[in-house]
Amino acid sequence: MKGWMGKIRALFLLSLLSLILSGCGKENLTAFTPKGYGAEVSLNLIIISLLVMIFVFIVVMVIYTIVLVRYRQKKGQEDFVPKQTEGNKALEVIWTVIPIILLIVIAVPTVTATYDLASTDDKEDSLNVNVTGNQYWWHFNYGEQEIQTSQDLYIPVGEKVYLNMISSDVLHSFWVPSISGKMDTNPENENTMFIEAYEEGVYYGKCAELCGPSHSLMDFKVIAVSREEFDTWVEDMQNVDPEATPETASAQEGQEIFQNSCIGCHAVGSQASAVGPNVTNFGDRSMIAGVVEYSKENLIQWMLNPEEFKPGNKMTGNYSVPSPEEAEKIADYLLQLQPSEITPESATE
Repeated sequence: MKGWMGKIRALFLLSLLSLILSGCGKENLTAFTPKGYGAEVSLNLIIISLLVMIFVFIVVMVIYTIVLVRYRQKKGQEDFVPKQTEGNKALEVIWTVIPIILLIVIAVPTVTATYDLASTDDKEDSLNVNVTGNQYWWHFNYGEQEIQTSQDLYIPVGEKVYLNMISSDVLHSFWVPSISGKMDTNPENENTMFIEAYEEGVYYGKCAELCGPSHSLMDFKVIAVSREEFDTWVEDMQNVDPEATPETASAQEGQEIFQNSCIGCHAVGSQASAVGPNVTNFGDRSMIAGVVEYSKENLIQWMLNPEEFKPGNKMTGNYSVPSPEEAEKIADYLLQLQPSEITPESATE
């Protein structure tokens, strides 16, 4: 008896802990407070499935309880064998038809939602962004606007934005829980999905496919702004001059170092990066490498030892590590790359 009581207490504490932890997290990193069309559809499917499972659980527990009470072994009936129901056609029909009905209840809205979210009927009339998954960062190419960005995806609020996704290396999965579902990015073929944000704000995205040692650190952001602000951001990005001279002497020296070394992997402006992220609006970002707190000190440390922050990244061992003094000057240059007043901070104000 004592052993059973201990197990019951452990189960109760585990259930209580699970309930408490389920309330942890961020509002913009959960599918349970949808802020976009895809997330809303997903939540509706979750609710339908949950209701079906609760119904099945209650029915099973009621039947289980009835059987325990009614057919329990009674004193003096140790050898009693209850009437067998083998071959009862009515029961067999019931427990065959009911699961079919429950599956139909789940399958019909699921299939409907799948076709709805996969529709590309208005793709040609909407904003299209080419998305590339890399170990361990994301690149965004606004083809028609001739804009290249990395890590931060800017979109107009209340509009469908189609994402044409592919991977440059291994399998990744694009997921912004609060506004959309998931979509895999494959090296061989391009997948397409659309996202639509209901409200302005910054929404956190994750890679949902195990892709290496820093899979959990492959974060990015979707910044939803008004159409007017988005147009302003596009114009500002299009007018970026990669050769523009920075204001401070330290940043000017950093620009020279960057153009003589870092430019081999990174890019500023509309040109696609060769290997690493595009840094056109690096100074407007709120995180370094998607997961590192934004500061000059952390940026310098990233350049000196990126493996410390993202194990297995492709930068480690493939570049000439700058001296601390050179890294500080490069940091001064990167931090002044602020082409637009439309930033993640302005989207949340």
